[in-house]
Amino acid sequence: MNSPRLIVSVPGQTLRKALGSVPDGVDVIEWKMTGAAPTEKIDIVVPPYMDQVSSLGLLANVETRLVQSQSIGYDGVEEALPAGHVFANAATVHETSTAELTLGLILASQRGIPGFVRAADEGRWAPVRCASLADRTVLLVGYGGVGHAVEERLLPFECEIVRVARTARADARGPIHSIEDLPDLLPKADIVVVGVPLDETTAHLVDDAFLSRMSDGSLLVNIARGPVADTAAILAHATSGRLRFALDVTDPEPLPDGHPLFALHNVLISPHVGGASSAMMPRMARLLRRQIERMLAGDEPENVVVRT
Repeated sequence: MNSPRLIVSVPGQTLRKALGSVPDGVDVIEWKMTGAAPTEKIDIVVPPYMDQVSSLGLLANVETRLVQSQSIGYDGVEEALPAGHVFANAATVHETSTAELTLGLILASQRGIPGFVRAADEGRWAPVRCASLADRTVLLVGYGGVGHAVEERLLPFECEIVRVARTARADARGPIHSIEDLPDLLPKADIVVVGVPLDETTAHLVDDAFLSRMSDGSLLVNIARGPVADTAAILAHATSGRLRFALDVTDPEPLPDGHPLFALHNVLISPHVGGASSAMMPRMARLLRRQIERMLAGDEPENVVVRT
């Protein structure tokens, strides 16, 4: 008697091509999740990378064994995912690319690169002495996979790194502070990198009080989610010129054309592209391949973060 085949849906040909050959007994189908499911049972469903939360309602009448996200963040998933599903995030896929962008935003902001680009566009030679990354104190607010990847890339730049997580602990590199310690740590930092997950405890974590505790001229980098920060508070502190900002995420998102943040020379904005690099698809394919192999072996999937 033949064993039932494992059915895996992917949202498009890009991931299908990256996945390549699959083990015997596995069928890979394409479902963009813009309409009804092609079949009532799909063992592993991969939602689209963008707007995944809005597509999850389509799983109400679909039997699944795993919903495999292409994102690390999963804010809003528990409320949107119908009952009876297991949801895994994409830990291991985006950490490196997000850390690369974080370092790029820090270096560009510290060394005045946006100003050099503006001057070059105007045909001007405009030398200026800027702040280094070396010898600065960098405060990492959020020390999960992305925070650790950022730390690894900062270490060769000879800066002091202070780490903050939800709860205090220690590792071989020293203390990891509790988020309750932020009021004392913020004034001592030259650069603050925010990489916490978005939930009810972190929404508007970066508010006026948070920013007011940062030292004059310091840099805030947000690579988390837009609503982790209060946009009105950011605009107020940026407009005054007291603080600098590098934002890969905003609230709202996308930031509307003509928004006043775009016009400020002390604000560097990238359009939520932390994970959007050539590394994404190969790493996503490797994760999906591991999930397929684990399911075939009868093992539990990786990265499960929500069960409904």
